[in-house]
Amino acid sequence: MLQYSQLPLDRHSSDRKDPNWLINKRQGGRYVLINNDHNLFIADSPIAAFVDYQAVKEFDVDNAIYLGEHEQQHYFALDVSVPLAEEKQFAGYEFVDIRKYGPVVDAHDAAILVLARGLCHWHKTHKFCGRCGTQNFIAEAGHARKCSNKDCRHLTFPRTDPAVIMLVHYPFSDGVERCLLGRQASWPQGVYSTLAGFVDPGETLEAAVAREVMEEAGVAVENPRYIASQPWPFPSSLMLGYMAKAKSTDIFIDQDEISEARWFSRQELRDFGNWGDEGEHFKLPRKDSISRFLIDSWIAQNEDQE
Repeated sequence: MLQYSQLPLDRHSSDRKDPNWLINKRQGGRYVLINNDHNLFIADSPIAAFVDYQAVKEFDVDNAIYLGEHEQQHYFALDVSVPLAEEKQFAGYEFVDIRKYGPVVDAHDAAILVLARGLCHWHKTHKFCGRCGTQNFIAEAGHARKCSNKDCRHLTFPRTDPAVIMLVHYPFSDGVERCLLGRQASWPQGVYSTLAGFVDPGETLEAAVAREVMEEAGVAVENPRYIASQPWPFPSSLMLGYMAKAKSTDIFIDQDEISEARWFSRQELRDFGNWGDEGEHFKLPRKDSISRFLIDSWIAQNEDQE
């Protein structure tokens, strides 16, 4: 199961456009609080904190973002970022990056929390109209922003940036199949991950897979095969996971893309540590990422061949 992908909410796409429909939902709602892209958790635990209306009524609840309904409970996101958040204490709670707890967060809660994080980030980075530059305001229960210029009134909607992420594999002449992993210099020491990149305008997903692998590692691929997708609103991506067979094995690194790339066998990967481990040894990517999902899936294939 891919973390962040198990969203249980009915988004009420039509109902949420009616301000009168929202009024009662706000007062009885549960709120996901965001402070500088961090979610609220019970202190020192991976348990998400959802607060009621009484805890947030001093904030600008009219600008809360409607997320959806699950089991007759309506959820809202509310950005309480500094300096306002510094003035109100939440005893027994803490704001943290959800990736600190990653896959141990309840799957439904995790999907709700990253949805809230992504939408709040979009609002704070789209305060002005992209057409005329005039300040815009929240609309459609937080799922749009509307330009305040009466001669423009342009509606802007949240964007999702598609990115392909791929595990490239090849059966070497020694009979051992290996996969291609790379790393960026900014990552923790020893971490290797699958290659990835954003989809260009006018490009198919399959073409993006081939282009990104060639650009990053100089390796040609064929037969890209879709595996799964994962919302990754850090801040606004949708990761589209593929496996592809290499047509070449020589690696040519573009330092502008990644710092290193190598071929690894399944046995070598089984000996890797995990993201967050101390030490200089090799490490796999985050357990909550689709990169880790692709690697684990590939390791599990044909294990008897080695």
